[in-house]
Amino acid sequence: MSQATNHPADAAEPRQAARGDASPSQPFAGLIDAVIVDDPVVFPFPGSVARSQAAAVWIWVNRDLCGDIDIGDLDAAMPQVLARMRDAVAGADADFDSGRRLRAALGNDEARAALPVIMGALRNRAVLDKAQAFGRAVNTIADETALSTAIHSMPLQDPPLAALLFHAAMGQITNPTRVVGAIIRLSGNSNEGTVARAGFGPVIDAILAHAQNQLHLLQPTGPFSDIDLMCRALDRFHRLIRALTGNIEFARGSRWSMVLSTLTKQISDRVEPRLKDVVPDINQALRKPREGADRLDNDRLLAALNGIYLLSTIRDCRDSLALNALFDQAWSQSGQTLEMHLQRNLELLRQNPADAIVGMRMEAGIKMAEIRFNPEYAETLRRARAAAERRG
Repeated sequence: MSQATNHPADAAEPRQAARGDASPSQPFAGLIDAVIVDDPVVFPFPGSVARSQAAAVWIWVNRDLCGDIDIGDLDAAMPQVLARMRDAVAGADADFDSGRRLRAALGNDEARAALPVIMGALRNRAVLDKAQAFGRAVNTIADETALSTAIHSMPLQDPPLAALLFHAAMGQITNPTRVVGAIIRLSGNSNEGTVARAGFGPVIDAILAHAQNQLHLLQPTGPFSDIDLMCRALDRFHRLIRALTGNIEFARGSRWSMVLSTLTKQISDRVEPRLKDVVPDINQALRKPREGADRLDNDRLLAALNGIYLLSTIRDCRDSLALNALFDQAWSQSGQTLEMHLQRNLELLRQNPADAIVGMRMEAGIKMAEIRFNPEYAETLRRARAAAERRG
């Protein structure tokens, strides 16, 4: 287990699927994975589509439209597939009953509403790969003028296409703050209205869509949940949100302001229960059982260590979360509780240096102290532990 650190921008994003995979879980064989986001999707954005909606459309295409087309090589068959999709949508738009049947075939209105985005992504599937390469290239552009020029070269005159391309690119961009700084310079003002009128609304939408896409990564529970993944998701959310709130002036009551507020609350609500468990987990992990023989509770030790990692990450990301009071309490109490148990276990080790269980409990506590306090304090504790064991 290692503490979460800064990772490439796509570390918290799902990996692109193999293109030959035509299963419902990989809609369109991975051809448009660059613009697919995972549920829950509270706010739809014009440059992305929820995986559940893409899967519904993919099932409809396979079942109702293309039964006589060999889609083993979907990329080669795409002109036929798109033609049939266009005909079906045109028929549904022209006739009420046809439209009702299409909605029934897709299963819900959301999937029907996502059809234009999906079809646009399929038409432009080749440039989605180029957009991802553009995003990776942005990470290497040191000159701010060159960065502004590169961003201005995107097809701003075609908002639907720009939305798709900026979303695909943003998944690869490590530091979204630099991109936001560039669009402000190009717009001439940091006001959200000015930025939108300059054609850079798709950039803001892409950042918000990727921020929302961290929600599903914060659902795991239990001692064996992937805490590194959760910490990377929080770090990614923080960098995306701070890129916006630290640079752009959002109007009170605007849609973007509402989205920012709602996403902040939803992310915070998912983290809050884990934050409340940190101190109880430390207590149960580092103290001797009240009854029976002394034994290690490995599950509780792992939960406590995970909680400390998460607490440390929240400390770094707190400006993008609505957890200030709860965090302050957990941070203070975790430090006090950890120090108390470390001193108690160190005293037990001095009394009985050969007690292996106390030694392992002490070692786990030192790891927690290294994260919660600093490496110097942890090294002091290691020396104290070694001195206690030598006395035996």
